[in-house]
Amino acid sequence: MVLHKQVPVCAPLARSVGEGPGVRAIFKFSILLLFAISISVPAFAADETTQTPQQLGLTVRADGTLMKDGKPYRGIGVNYFDAFYRTLLKADDTSYEQGFKTLADYKIPLARIMGCGFWPVDNKLYLQNKELYFQHFDAVVHAAEKYHIGLIPSLFWNMATVPDMVGEPCDQWGNPASKTHEFMRTYIKEVVTRYRNSPAIWGWEFGNEYNLGADLPNAAEWRPPIHPELGTATSRSARDELTHDMIRTAFAAFAREVRKYDPYRIISTGNGFPRASAWHQRREKSWTKDTPEQYGEMLLGDNPDPISVISVHAYSEDERIKPTLDIAIRAHRPLFIGEFGLPGPRTDATEKQFNQTLSIIEQTKVPLAALWVYDFGHQDDFNVTANNQRAYQLQSIAEANTAIKQAINETHH
Repeated sequence: MVLHKQVPVCAPLARSVGEGPGVRAIFKFSILLLFAISISVPAFAADETTQTPQQLGLTVRADGTLMKDGKPYRGIGVNYFDAFYRTLLKADDTSYEQGFKTLADYKIPLARIMGCGFWPVDNKLYLQNKELYFQHFDAVVHAAEKYHIGLIPSLFWNMATVPDMVGEPCDQWGNPASKTHEFMRTYIKEVVTRYRNSPAIWGWEFGNEYNLGADLPNAAEWRPPIHPELGTATSRSARDELTHDMIRTAFAAFAREVRKYDPYRIISTGNGFPRASAWHQRREKSWTKDTPEQYGEMLLGDNPDPISVISVHAYSEDERIKPTLDIAIRAHRPLFIGEFGLPGPRTDATEKQFNQTLSIIEQTKVPLAALWVYDFGHQDDFNVTANNQRAYQLQSIAEANTAIKQAINETHH
């Protein structure tokens, strides 16, 4: 997602700045900062369904095939980043309802959402009034059910938020005995047990692009931002720098905890593509470019069992899709392109490039992908709605989904 530094957020974390987290990260983060500054739980009752637990959401067959309703599945959705978050910032904002309706009109089946607050202060309601917090979450899930939109909630989007909330440095993501992991386990239990019977929940995700900040040679320059007014720590140190070993510990612990309550649905890390130097970063803190074999090792290592899909985010990286898909297929894991997109105004060139990426996703048979970003007005360069100049992207996705569905039907009949 483009996210971070002065603002919360979202989509593409930069891979520039000497291969540092870079511009994308700065942009993503900067958006949400402005956004945020501007402004005993009853069981969730899902709508009646005849589906068995194994048929709710997306699952993975033993051979690595992505399944939905007992049948092989492929589809392209969107990131609806703040569908839930907007209700934490403004309690009476139910605009997600119209947003889901529009997605349904375009026959877009899936939305990846942030299933938490971005900054520590955004989670104040959860800490002080869980009943009301989950009433907001319930309403979003019910609206998705109403319009038959599948959701993949990302439960710990921003790397520093939980550690800041419990008063620990970020390295405690690597310590299963930490308060950070204790909070994670509690939140997983509350969210997963509440919504596991809902047909709107298609899968679960840990966070957003944690792998892109791991073992950076210039890590001291990319520590989490300090904004005490938003609930962050008042200082940072080397202990707020992540390593691949730390995030792998967190990912595996997350997946094991989810599996206690939901044995079936897919589980994603929310990672981006491994950096081109990830293997060398982990071993020697250098920007030396990895070999294809080293790339594959990092891709699989950063999506550890029992994580059930391989997560990447694709921004102007079409050439990486096919080799990454091949690695996923050999590992019997579906590939989930959790973010793809193209910034800037609509031009003949940008429309051609967008449709080229979409065509690659369709033709290579990537099981699951999601556009960055739908109905998020605080990120103008990427925001796609049915009424702005990037509406063509929704239409292109709708057409791709129709073609994918037809191809699957022909294959299985």
